Amino acid sequence: MRPIFFFFFAIFSTCAFSQVKKSSYYREPFRPQMHFSPAKNWTNDPNGLVYYKGEYHLFYQYNPYGDTWGHMSWGHAVSKDLIQWKHLPVAIPEDSHNMIFSGSCVVDKNNSSGFAEKPGQVPLVAIYTAHIIPDKSNPDDYQQNQHIAYSLDNGRSWQKYAGNPVLDLGKKDFRDPKVFWYAPQQKWVMLTVLPHEHIVQFYGSKNLKQWEHLSDFGPQGDTSAIWECPDLLQVPVAGAGGEKKWVLINSQQTTMQYFVGSFNGQSFMNENPHDLILRPDYGADNYAAITYNNIADNQPPVLVGWANNWQYAPAIPTGPWRGAMTLPRTLSLKKTGDTWILLEQPVDALKNYRSGKTLGWTNLAVNGEHKLPVHTQLAEFDLLFDPSGADSCGIKLAVGNGHYFTIGYKKQFHEIYIDRSQSGNTSFHPAFSAWLRSSVKLQEVQKAVHLHIIFDKSIIEVYVNDGEVVLTEQLFPDQKNDAVVLFSNGGNTIFEQVKIWPLKSAWWPAH
Repeated sequence: MRPIFFFFFAIFSTCAFSQVKKSSYYREPFRPQMHFSPAKNWTNDPNGLVYYKGEYHLFYQYNPYGDTWGHMSWGHAVSKDLIQWKHLPVAIPEDSHNMIFSGSCVVDKNNSSGFAEKPGQVPLVAIYTAHIIPDKSNPDDYQQNQHIAYSLDNGRSWQKYAGNPVLDLGKKDFRDPKVFWYAPQQKWVMLTVLPHEHIVQFYGSKNLKQWEHLSDFGPQGDTSAIWECPDLLQVPVAGAGGEKKWVLINSQQTTMQYFVGSFNGQSFMNENPHDLILRPDYGADNYAAITYNNIADNQPPVLVGWANNWQYAPAIPTGPWRGAMTLPRTLSLKKTGDTWILLEQPVDALKNYRSGKTLGWTNLAVNGEHKLPVHTQLAEFDLLFDPSGADSCGIKLAVGNGHYFTIGYKKQFHEIYIDRSQSGNTSFHPAFSAWLRSSVKLQEVQKAVHLHIIFDKSIIEVYVNDGEVVLTEQLFPDQKNDAVVLFSNGGNTIFEQVKIWPLKSAWWPAH
């Protein structure tokens, strides 16, 4: 994907990292312990998410030379459980002609590409956007087309295809290929975007090398900003005994949206109203999310996004890294009235990182504030409360010295909101002040509100009512601000259940 703030090639010095001992990585202030981040340097979009031979591969937009955007290449890590990651060398580096922009990866089980060199070899094939700048003195004069690379050793080394590009419209902005196998017609399907036209294009291929245009989708939904990073997948309907619907996801510069409908191998049909805007995440810090290819049919889809926002991403006060991924999330669907709603939950493997004694309370009556006997910036929370007696109620995290991060419910508007205006350092970039509060009205008004929260140092993810609403946001609190407070304004709230699980690091002592 393309950032909105600058385009240039510069030689970034690595001397800033020379004094950082390897043993200190993943102990830094603000460093997430459950969310993936590179040991150092810049990252943005997740790329090439694929499962193969017991490993979840995470490729990602990466600058090998510094902690701001530039020199885009594909970084690489693998995991057995989607939580604990092992870093691998840069998979697909930029070259003298192209930066390596976002894309996807497939397992070519039948060797349709012909890249296998001996019997039994299974190529992994990466499909990505090449960002081409002919004249480095004029970086905004560029072209984008689609390239492929392949690996014959389980993703450890990659060879760029000599016949690239495999799809070229001669356009400046044409990017972010997501490819998957469409079994009913025995073909590969590629989605790309025409960002400024708000169009997702569909292409078909038998061999990953020659592509035929199938159809276009859009404009629909949110067209207020450019479209990027499309994905199309089948998602199971919760409790429907195997029924699935097709979900089309894309990003709009600082946020995301999804559509639910049908796909016949040629075109996608949206079954929600065309002007309805639904978000997979209503917080400020989730972008460019895509799903894993090649997971088992009986497993739910898994979605991963970039936990950041282009408006202020170059300035977040972290180091020696800048940027992280969201927690991987499983997906399902439900229908509320006439509207299909995406449900998201953190992957089950997160439960394996619960550490120490579970803290729990039942039927806590709160009027005003109630401080819990716990101090943490790394924990999982589960709250069930009846908000009927209060104007607003919820929980405050990272509390201390007059600072806090608020997660609340406003009864009058049936609205979930999060507020980071008092959470700590909010002055590192002017644009951050425009994103201090996020809110969303719940689709269904229920007597009790259920919040599932993961607080991971500088990232908070909130899953509301079994994941029908999700909000992800960054915060940068002082390490000493770690108290937890329940609150109820304008009346009494009964917190029927409060559970807190301390979490252990997925990185340390492995690093």
